Order: sequence, then structure tokens, then C-alpha cells
Amino acid sequence: MSSQPPFIICLMGPTASGKTQLAVELAKRFPIEIISVDSAMVYRGMNIGTAKPDASVLTMAPHRLIDIRDPIEAYSAAHFRKDALHEIEQIIEQGKIPLLVGGTMLYFRALQKGLSDLPAAHPSVRLALTEQADQIGWPGLHERLARVDSTAANRIHPNDSQRIQRALEVYEVTGKTLTDWQQDDAGTSTKYRVVNLVIASNDRVVLHERIQQRFDRMLTQGLIEEVQTFYERGDLSLDDPSMRSVGYRQVWEYLAGHFDKETLRERGIIATRQLAKRQLTWLRSWTDAAWFDSESSDLFEKVSHIF
Repeated sequence: MSSQPPFIICLMGPTASGKTQLAVELAKRFPIEIISVDSAMVYRGMNIGTAKPDASVLTMAPHRLIDIRDPIEAYSAAHFRKDALHEIEQIIEQGKIPLLVGGTMLYFRALQKGLSDLPAAHPSVRLALTEQADQIGWPGLHERLARVDSTAANRIHPNDSQRIQRALEVYEVTGKTLTDWQQDDAGTSTKYRVVNLVIASNDRVVLHERIQQRFDRMLTQGLIEEVQTFYERGDLSLDDPSMRSVGYRQVWEYLAGHFDKETLRERGIIATRQLAKRQLTWLRSWTDAAWFDSESSDLFEKVSHIF
């Protein structure tokens, strides 16, 4: 007699939607273990700007895959997939349910759909793209990407040089867009049954207010001082993916004297709103996800029915 494969739950949503709070509440009631799905929380010392759960919360509801890298180290979707599958196996062996929580949509996709066998880096093409960026800027190359691969451009920030370069490199080397490569990927999806849950506010104004309040709270809690420790290390720069994270980039530029504190606040809030917009674009492409209003007074009860 055949038995169904074990299931995992993916709790997704835009930044500031309350994912962590909900996950912790679920962990109090159900036999789950939390796995973080966040490309910035993997880094040690990046606490305030990532809204990383504090020590008291982590004692009550431990999160796997946070604080596993120094900010100078690279961490990719491929790294995440390997690490997450390892943690999932451990949790299932303990007879518990893996609850993957976060807002890095690329990581969720890598876990659920696998990773395309993309072409290797092409040094001469990368150099040419870098030289072009020196002339017209990465936003200019982002506009070029939008003309050939609008789907990829919608989810990549105009200043994300690493991903813009990679997407254009893949297209120029193969004549095939990054989106087409990813859609053609097959045979590497996870062996688990996946339950996708999305929490997001039905009111964009409410989400924007929450983002503003959270960024202001981060500044009060010491975000500038947190980034300053990285700024003064001497081995980090905005070329490192960790320091390009939303909030960290803006504080870094403030510390470099590019603008004043009020402009830092404005740019940080705008960048976070843009991140939320990109996250929602990804989420709307998930055809098998159950959506819940993050502002609903009975959100916990509605989500609890899944268990």
C-alpha cells in the first residue's frame, strides 16, 4: 500500500506583513519547526535591518538557517536549497512539520521547482556588461533587460547589479532569456507535498504604513550603528550582496556622505516599498497558494485549519 509523501508548509508574504509573528504563534500550538527563507537573515550581525527575531523569540521558537554566514561570504539560491532540504529531512525524521517562513521568493522557487542548469559565467560578456554599466549605469542596463525579459526585470531591482548582469549574460550567451531557462527547468522539484500560504494586506496603504513604521523603528533601535560596524570593517563594500540588502544599502550610502539622515529615511522606506511590490509580483505568479489577509482579526484561526 502506497503512502503519501510528507508535507511541508511555506508561509510567504511581502516584507512587514507579520510572517514571523504568525509563525511563532503557530509554533506554540503545533508540532512544527521553523526554517527561515531570507537571504539577509543568513548573515551574522545583520539583526535590526532584517527584523531578525530576537533571542527571547528564538529561544521560544528556534529558526533554522539564520546566522549561518559572515556578511563577506556568498550565499545563493543553490546554497539555500541544499541547506533547506537537509533541515527538512531532519525535522521530518523528528516527526514534526517543516514550516518555511520568509520573503525571499527566489529561494522558495529554488526549493519547490529546482534550479535550472544555467550556462557557466562568461568572463568576456561580464566584462562588456560592466563597461556598459560604467557608461549608462545599472538602471540603464535594467531597462535593456526589461525589453528582452520583462518578467525577470519586474523582480530585479534596477540597482541590483549582480542579478541584472547575470540575466543579461545568460541572454547574450545563449539567446534565451533567464525566465525561459527557469520555465523550462524540469525534474528537480521537491519530493514533498507543498502547502503554500500567503499573508498580505488587502490594502496597499496599510502595507505602506507598516513599512514606514517598521523602518522608523529600525532607525530608533540602532540600524545606523549596526551598519556602521560593517562599514568600518574594511573588507565589505556595496559590491557584497549582504550590504546591498534593503536598508543596509541606504545606510551605507548615508555613512559615505551621499545624503543626509532624512534622505536616508525616505530612501529606505521607498526601497522597502519597492521590495514589497516585487515580492507581491512573485507571489501572484504562485497558482497553488492560499491567500490570507494579514490584517484579519482571525488570521491565526484561519491559518490553523491547515494543520
